Amino acid sequence: MFNLDSKGIESMLKKTLAALAIGSALLSANVMAADYTVDKEGQHAFVDFKISHLGYSFITGTFKDIDGKFSFDAAKPEDSKIEFNVNTASVFTNHAERDKHIASADFLNASKFGKATFVSTSVKSTGKNAAGQETADVAGDLTLAGVTKPIVVKATFLGEGKDPWGGYRAGFEGTTSIKRSDFGKQKDLGPKSDAVELYISFEGVKAK
Repeated sequence: MFNLDSKGIESMLKKTLAALAIGSALLSANVMAADYTVDKEGQHAFVDFKISHLGYSFITGTFKDIDGKFSFDAAKPEDSKIEFNVNTASVFTNHAERDKHIASADFLNASKFGKATFVSTSVKSTGKNAAGQETADVAGDLTLAGVTKPIVVKATFLGEGKDPWGGYRAGFEGTTSIKRSDFGKQKDLGPKSDAVELYISFEGVKAK
């Protein structure tokens, strides 16, 4: 039988409460952090691009085959991580011959480099936009045509919640700009056609 005085009981209570607080914090962190799969099946993921055509107009296009995954906690966005993959042969600009040319060795060289990938390295919160949505700078490595370069995506958290099918989703959008000349010896179309604007939008489904 233990014989504790008031100080001993007080000390034991403090230790017990501290242990419970730590356990509760760890449990809360585990519950809040979540892994998501980009919704490829429902086609709720887009990587669109815009590039000048000889300085006279713009060509816009997209990629039809995209997949990825990410981890996200709205309370700690700086801990988020993302991996994104694009099937380069799935390029679509609404012109079959042009799509073939873009996928060729003159540009994406899809037969040799079938995937373009983005892997985040850091996430830095940047406040809120005019609509009150959380924004962040997502830094990471983009690998395109066999060349890897660091880029920064200006990202916006669009929202999260339950869907009609019993799942839970989180959605984002982002923009960035890259130079074609940074990613291998692509066909030179002049200085006005070097910059490519990218727009990314996707939903992720939370892992069960």
